[in-house]
Amino acid sequence: MNRNFRLLLFVTMIVFATVISFGIATVNHLHLQHETLQYQQNQIAEIEEKIKRSMMTIDKAYHLFDDETANDMKANTEQLIKWYEENPDLDSWDFAAIKEEFGMDVYFINEDLVVTHSSFTDDIGLNFYDCCTKLVPILENRRKSGDFYHDGIDIEQSTGQIKKYSYMATPDGKYLIELGVNLEHGKIFKEFNFLAEIEDILASTDCINDINIFNIAGFSLGEPRDVGTISSERRAAFKKTLQTGQKTELTGKWNGEPATYRYIRYSSSFDSEVTKHRVIEINYNNQAMEAVYKDYTKTFFIQLVIVLVVTVLLAAIISKRVSRPMYLAFHDSLTGLKNRAAFEETLPPLLRDKKNKTALLMIDLDNFKQVNDRYGHDKGDMLLKSVAKELRQSIRKEDKVFRLGGDEFAVVLTPATKSEAEATASRIIDTIHTCINNCPHLKKAGVTASIGIAFAPEHGTDVEGLYKKADIALYDSKEKGKNCYSFYRSDMGESGMAPSH
Repeated sequence: MNRNFRLLLFVTMIVFATVISFGIATVNHLHLQHETLQYQQNQIAEIEEKIKRSMMTIDKAYHLFDDETANDMKANTEQLIKWYEENPDLDSWDFAAIKEEFGMDVYFINEDLVVTHSSFTDDIGLNFYDCCTKLVPILENRRKSGDFYHDGIDIEQSTGQIKKYSYMATPDGKYLIELGVNLEHGKIFKEFNFLAEIEDILASTDCINDINIFNIAGFSLGEPRDVGTISSERRAAFKKTLQTGQKTELTGKWNGEPATYRYIRYSSSFDSEVTKHRVIEINYNNQAMEAVYKDYTKTFFIQLVIVLVVTVLLAAIISKRVSRPMYLAFHDSLTGLKNRAAFEETLPPLLRDKKNKTALLMIDLDNFKQVNDRYGHDKGDMLLKSVAKELRQSIRKEDKVFRLGGDEFAVVLTPATKSEAEATASRIIDTIHTCINNCPHLKKAGVTASIGIAFAPEHGTDVEGLYKKADIALYDSKEKGKNCYSFYRSDMGESGMAPSH
């Protein structure tokens, strides 16, 4: 019995320590994962701000120091209008020579918003209804107003070059004159090249796959139209961010690997035209974070194994040291049965259960003192062990047996009926009688068993009251001649005898 208790204590300590250790390790692991994710998100947020600052810087630089370009574009446009009034036959114009003279590309856009004539031959035939629907209403308004307009940083779709465009309608409204200046060769762009800054970010940050800056038409600045084309899912996310200004994220693939696309709208404080709004696309991966997770997971399991090993060793040492005292606190050292302390701890919860009837059987060995006196305490101890064994075998699995002290035992049956209690009492008396008969030298001592039975809640609802009633019934059994059982009755006196009349 002690060995079983020690094993139970050992296993309980291991389970308890393992649960606690695993819980603490898991909390730490999740905390580290959260910190890693937060670190990456902070890193991406810093990159967002860095790109915004870079774009704001170049926008501000053009706003403060590049009025000359806008003035030149306006003067050249007015010259083109003058030439157009003199000679509206654009087929006869030498657009290559005009570009050479102005240092700017020239585009004539007809009423259907199609480029009919240009010094940049690749764009001849370009239909804004097909490529740039966002610009259609804007260009129509500019045609009707007849005023001069110049935008900020934009993109040449065919080449991906960074350009500045201006617009002004011819007096007859048939054409919208567009001029384009390549900004990449200018001092301002070279000094504040945000595309170079993006390249530095890509080269220095492992979690960033790609960064794009889209104009309102969805073309990436610095990328040719064929390269900068995006999928329908990405375009939908881009449009949502452009329209609402809210940050949008989309999960997808990058070179066959999982990736996340984040979209952030940038609004220039120095531009009020079509180039005021752009959308930053940051394509990032979780590979670095997953690598950290793997390291954390590996460390987590190593720590857990160490904790388990230490726990097993400590549990073995502690269970060996304390199992015996703990066991003896609630068990009888001779028979291995539970003792009086266990009896007083076990019974109250059963008595509080009003649904089930509980039977208490108080058992006393008759003439046990003669065994000790005639044959010695060793024989008495052997008898007690044998009785304890027989009691265990005489009860049901759910019932409990106790040694309360000396030759006094108790059996608790729950739930129990009167017939079940009676059958158990008879079985106990018979098995003890058989046990005694198997020991001829003890037979002469005349050892038998007397039993008193009381029920809860009928005869008592607390340990002391029920014990007293069962003890009265036990005394009644002895008065009847021993080797029998008695049920407590209300007409029994405090001594167990029926009151006299």
